[in-house]
Amino acid sequence: MKALILVDVQNDFLINGSLSVPGGNDVIEPINQIIKNYALVVATKDWHPQNHVSFASNHPGKKIGDVLKVGNLDQILWPEHCIQESKGSDFPVTLNSRTIKKIIYKGINPQIDSYSGFHDNGKIRSTGLSDYLKANNVTTIDYVGLVTEYCVKFTALDSIDEGFKTRVILNGIKGIDLRKSNKALNEMQSKGVDLL
Repeated sequence: MKALILVDVQNDFLINGSLSVPGGNDVIEPINQIIKNYALVVATKDWHPQNHVSFASNHPGKKIGDVLKVGNLDQILWPEHCIQESKGSDFPVTLNSRTIKKIIYKGINPQIDSYSGFHDNGKIRSTGLSDYLKANNVTTIDYVGLVTEYCVKFTALDSIDEGFKTRVILNGIKGIDLRKSNKALNEMQSKGVDLL
């Protein structure tokens, strides 16, 4: 069976969001066009507590874009975004979210970030996504969403590691930085991700 996964299509990554992606809103219409073609649609959501380690505001003297070591992992500092129960964490009203069967929440542990929809960045805790998909006999996953060089990339790479046929739909994704996005796409392709 084939599933569609929407990666972090949330208000904070769209126009006027706290971590707005250039052209991020452009993914909504292509997603709405294809979403009805899937029997199973799953969405991931960044779902951060206010005291999350990735927020620059929680590190006095540090600024957005700084990188620091948390445990043995490099942590990029971001503006506050997708705080639990906030408007920024919601799906945009223009997204046809009625067909979403399951929402996977990530980034909920204040001490570690989670780019992938499958695991946190240290691969310590699973989100339950893989088990859910396997229980529904999913073998192929198509990915859309935000953002190409972080959450889309790490989710797709983990998807390959979990044994799924993995495809990324190019007109349904956007990145923050074109050069980094293209590098991410090349990396995904080299690991076996199909780009559609």
